[in-house]
Amino acid sequence: MNYPSIFNDAIGPVMRGASSSHVAAAHRLGALARDYVNGDFHTVIVDYDPSTSLGPTHESQGSDMGLFTGLLGWPVTDERMAASETHLRETGVDVDIRIIPYGATHENTYRLTLRNDEEDLVLYAISLGGGMVEIIEINGIKVSLFGDYFETFIFSDDMSAADGIEADHIIERDGCIQIKSQRPVTVNGDYQVRSMGPVLPIGARKDLQVPFANSEQMIAYNADKNLKLWQLALKYEAARGNISEEDVFEKMREIVRILDKSIADGIQGTSYDDRIYPAQAPLYKSRMGDNQGLNLGLHDDVILAVTALMDVKSSMGVIVAAPTAGSCGTLPGTCLGVANALGLSEDQKVQAMLSAGLIGVFIAYMATFSAEIGGCQAETGSGSGMAAAALVTLFDGSMEQCVDAASLALQNTFGLVCDPVANRVEAPCLGKNVLMAGNALSAANMIMAGFQALIPLDEVIVAMHKVGQSIPCELRCTGKGGLAMTPTGQKLFQKMEGGS
Repeated sequence: MNYPSIFNDAIGPVMRGASSSHVAAAHRLGALARDYVNGDFHTVIVDYDPSTSLGPTHESQGSDMGLFTGLLGWPVTDERMAASETHLRETGVDVDIRIIPYGATHENTYRLTLRNDEEDLVLYAISLGGGMVEIIEINGIKVSLFGDYFETFIFSDDMSAADGIEADHIIERDGCIQIKSQRPVTVNGDYQVRSMGPVLPIGARKDLQVPFANSEQMIAYNADKNLKLWQLALKYEAARGNISEEDVFEKMREIVRILDKSIADGIQGTSYDDRIYPAQAPLYKSRMGDNQGLNLGLHDDVILAVTALMDVKSSMGVIVAAPTAGSCGTLPGTCLGVANALGLSEDQKVQAMLSAGLIGVFIAYMATFSAEIGGCQAETGSGSGMAAAALVTLFDGSMEQCVDAASLALQNTFGLVCDPVANRVEAPCLGKNVLMAGNALSAANMIMAGFQALIPLDEVIVAMHKVGQSIPCELRCTGKGGLAMTPTGQKLFQKMEGGS
């Protein structure tokens, strides 16, 4: 069973760019493909099917630059990312990006061909949301590869070619043997061998077990323990990643520090040419407390932090996809905006983000973070549910209150569409991040005051997923409906694309 990880699926990756479904997933695909051919390729062909969401959005939302950054062997936080295609061409690589129908059945399908003097590599992969990617076919061979193992392919029909190799899984494929292992393996004999290293922060392993996979199981597990949600998050992720609870806590501390810096950078001001909005956070900061608005108190601090993170994202600064880049403001802006305004400790921030991460695990297990599959309810909606649990944690609420706050917040997000104007993750994305932050504040306060969530969290997540799948494809991050298709939206699209 491929159980989600807090750091793989819910809080992360640390990245640059507008969209984790586009940039981070494509970067991981590029890194895996580069590894497979050992960095040796002179031609890159990227095919997008026009029937998918990537057809109209691959350039504006960063699929191309993420892919090329990975192919170059650069990290996803590299400052040169926006110019990665130019750098790749300057190395002598021929690059061809094509929009052609090839029968893609998933909204986020990539077909990538790398060519060198000896072979062609053709990969099919899908982006799963939040930066997660699955390679589903390699040179006509059906596979399932997430970047959480060392992967070795021995091209032989003789299973004895894998004799003596220590591995978690040895799988006989059509014409090859796939080996999933915790470390690189050595293959004896005269065989054609290709390999890829892991790209995820938390790896997988054989017979992986977690203490619970949904909130119902967690509540039963906790019946005789009386642990807080953040403590349960430690136990889950330690078991999932085969690491200590202390390591889990410190990994989240690193993320909190990155987020705090990103918020500060956004408030200071950002600049970038290819964006719709100028920097908004300094403007909001300048008006706080001037008696010209409603003076919303903590809500003002949250709006400022959310806006700061969205500004940094839109200027190609470093952010954390939590759970996605398009929703990078909702959870951390709400959680850290409140914590910083109240002068709470760094440990309290870490605890709150751990609680949010565990709610995210449940969502990832039963639903999706991909707007291409579930609309914006899958991104900012999920972030809102996670943020509600984080807020209850900040105020020392119980595990049950955290779960109920997440449930109530998610219930309020059903049907939220994804209709980015000009295919940029800015409008109405900024407003929706702020809206969902307010939703989290309300849900947390209501539950802490004694309101009832009524519907259990797990049932809400399943229902949310079904609703998301029923949203028309035009309203699931394709730029083909909603605000994107208004006359002004179309004018902005032409302007951003360099047209008249």
